[in-house]
Amino acid sequence: MRSEYANNKETLFHGAEERANVSAAVIRRLPRYFRYLRELIRQGKMRISSNELAKMMNVTASQIRQDLNCFGGFGQQGYGYNVNYLYARICDLLGVGAGIHAIIIGAGDLGRALVRAPMFEKRGVDIVSMFDVDPALIGRSVGGVKIRDMKELEDFCAEIPVDMAVLTLPKEVAHEVSERLTKCGIRGLWNFTGKDLALDPAQVTVENVHLGDSLMILNYKLCQKQTDSEAL
Repeated sequence: MRSEYANNKETLFHGAEERANVSAAVIRRLPRYFRYLRELIRQGKMRISSNELAKMMNVTASQIRQDLNCFGGFGQQGYGYNVNYLYARICDLLGVGAGIHAIIIGAGDLGRALVRAPMFEKRGVDIVSMFDVDPALIGRSVGGVKIRDMKELEDFCAEIPVDMAVLTLPKEVAHEVSERLTKCGIRGLWNFTGKDLALDPAQVTVENVHLGDSLMILNYKLCQKQTDSEAL
């Protein structure tokens, strides 16, 4: 199974080299296109102009055209965008349907909440296992996914194809575990530990998630509004 997967790696991540020069800002807007286009499909919308899409997303039509031109455009002047086609292309860019396999490291409250979330299935990511060191958790299943002993990690990854690991373990062991995962050939880490991981980008891509940062930004905005209203 591992060898068959290895032979398909180029197909699985086709075009990654061509997208290497696309700015991080554009990439971070792609999931928004995914969400809005999916909603348009649910509404039965077949075609949309950049101006219409811009009003929905609260950006400029020029920004949308510039973003999509980074990947070839996808639109026709005087016609706009075919919603289904554009959605399919955005899905391709985001790896939806690429058969990405993921594991969750850490079966605590956050790990168990994430494995039950529908977002993985909706975005084409298959959670194939969870791992933990707690004997009370090992062997249990959460959301249909088995929790395995961390001692089994290397053997599991040698047998089952894994592209991504979701880290919900204590930050004190995050770097040690991330190095183990990289040696297993895992190429993407979604890191919820609260510790930024600085690893070789040629080997692994890390998305550091800080939920507390998002909360504090909201706090700032609330306080700023309060300050502004008191100044009036």
